[in-house]
Amino acid sequence: MTSSRSRTVVVLAAGEGKRMKSALPKVLHPLLGRTLVGHVLAAAGGLEAQRTLVVVGHGADQVTAHLAEVAPAAEPVLQAVQHGTGHAVRIAIEAAGDVGDTVVVLNGDVPLLRPETVRDLVEAHEAAGLGATVLAAEVADPTGLGRIVRDESGRLERIVEERDATAEQRAIREINAGIYAFDGALLRAALGKLSTDNDQGEEYLTDVFGLLATDGRPVGVHVAADATETLGCNDRAELAGLRALLRDRVNRAWMRAGVTFLDPATAWVDVTVVLERDVVVDQNTQLRGTTSVAAGAAVGPDTTLVDSAVGAGASVVRAHVVGAEVGPDVAVGPYAYLRPGTRLARKSKVGTFVEVKNSEIGEGTKVPHLSYVGDATIGEQSNIGAASVFANYDGTHKNRTVIGSYVRGGVDTMYVAPVEVGDGAYTGAGTVVREDVPPGSLAVSAGAQRTFEGWTERKRPGTASAEAAARARVARGETSHDGDDGGRAGLTSGDTATE
Repeated sequence: MTSSRSRTVVVLAAGEGKRMKSALPKVLHPLLGRTLVGHVLAAAGGLEAQRTLVVVGHGADQVTAHLAEVAPAAEPVLQAVQHGTGHAVRIAIEAAGDVGDTVVVLNGDVPLLRPETVRDLVEAHEAAGLGATVLAAEVADPTGLGRIVRDESGRLERIVEERDATAEQRAIREINAGIYAFDGALLRAALGKLSTDNDQGEEYLTDVFGLLATDGRPVGVHVAADATETLGCNDRAELAGLRALLRDRVNRAWMRAGVTFLDPATAWVDVTVVLERDVVVDQNTQLRGTTSVAAGAAVGPDTTLVDSAVGAGASVVRAHVVGAEVGPDVAVGPYAYLRPGTRLARKSKVGTFVEVKNSEIGEGTKVPHLSYVGDATIGEQSNIGAASVFANYDGTHKNRTVIGSYVRGGVDTMYVAPVEVGDGAYTGAGTVVREDVPPGSLAVSAGAQRTFEGWTERKRPGTASAEAAARARVARGETSHDGDDGGRAGLTSGDTATE
């Protein structure tokens, strides 16, 4: 939106939020990909304001650091002692100097506010040439909120805080949403006239409307089309309610854009996530951060994706994925864990109880089950046998393993990095690969199997295992277990076996 008028946005984010009962400032509590104040800044972004001022107070250092990350152009203004909303705006304007033609003031805890609602408020304000315009909403329960008091002709007369309202005024259900547009010059003059003669002993920004009306300056009300946009947050129960409302809004928008949600009530999608058409989101799925899912992919059930990309036609089932790239037509899960730096090429597979970290897995390559792949590069069309482990850490440094293409790794192979296995090589079951394996070679490290007959009855007499062995021997027609007592060269009575 382009406007010939210069604009300044002021976001009020100095409050402590005592009812949140948290060491974290209220405006920094997150919901669906942004903090409370982050959502408000996003809603104001469409105004193309020349300046954005954020009034900070409680937890100022934390809020300022957050602004540097999410809105570097925003200018923090310190309100060291909080004496009300009017006091906060006055400090911001004094710090800013020239604030331009229009000043837009937003509370920092209204995360459901839409950019188009803010834009419509400001455009209506400017088009009518008003001194001040307040965003209002009709709500079922106005308890705790400021009321819009109109005169007999329906024009705004004043805004009254609930603490200062009469019984008649408290019955009004049209409330102040805490979002305003002001004529910059008139606001500056009116702020200097605010008093603290009220129940809280604070400078109320809402008193500006009464002052302007008394001076004959036109003031107005812009009613929000959806009252839920104006809902604020004072405690964690209200935060949870806002999160659910935002979830429903986000999921509904994606469904209308061609995405299937099998259970929208249990799918949580951050506002920063990107989904393409014909994606299927199954139940109990969380898509967070910068995650993107390409056309035709299916994610879930019971899946979490954080800052990850899923390619077209891929399937991610019962998996936890963080900072990974899942290529087209890849199969992940169930019960897989992809950690940062994982890149899976087209048609590869990471199966059940497999963990992958900082590794590239080539096209068509499979790591089907019960394995750990860390700091590795694996070529195309290879197969990593079950229970394989990439031993990447020597106690000081992380080392890399390189596996070629068309490699067949036996079950229970351990790759001790740094090591390289060439194209077309094989490893035998139970092999510990400590040295490079040339292309086309077979690597084995275990010796020939040794069997000590009768060992259980001799070394574990009286046990259930010994009794079972004796029964089996009798069934086979054997009356004794002659043969050398190789048990002395095998397990001793102090050894144990796994079950």
